[in-house]
Amino acid sequence: MKKTILLSAMFLGSLVFAQEKPMLGGDRDAHGCIGSAGYTYSQIKRDCVRVFEQKIKLTEVAPKGSSTSMAAVIFSKDMKKAEVFVKDAENGSIILTRPGKAKAWKKEGYVLVPYKKSGYQLKKDNVVIYR
Repeated sequence: MKKTILLSAMFLGSLVFAQEKPMLGGDRDAHGCIGSAGYTYSQIKRDCVRVFEQKIKLTEVAPKGSSTSMAAVIFSKDMKKAEVFVKDAENGSIILTRPGKAKAWKKEGYVLVPYKKSGYQLKKDNVVIYR
């Protein structure tokens, strides 16, 4: 009898602790993106994306501390807008626009320009922060 009560108590205790842990995928944002699985919302694609899987990645030029952060860029189909995912963006990303046939995408001190043959660099207040 004591053995049954002890096993029942252990089983019920494990259920209580199991319910306190957040379920994997239980952290969907307002757009339905699961942050714990690496997804964030892209305004240009209007879908959840994994920033680290994007084709265009930029590396921080002068990292503060021992780690280097990455940024990713997604262009609109017409290439008039560029969404840049940087660590200090308020909403996770910044939408830059390219006026006319200009070679740069801009918004509030941020400028994305082509760099070398197939790369890009991101400047903030005229200082290169990602390349």
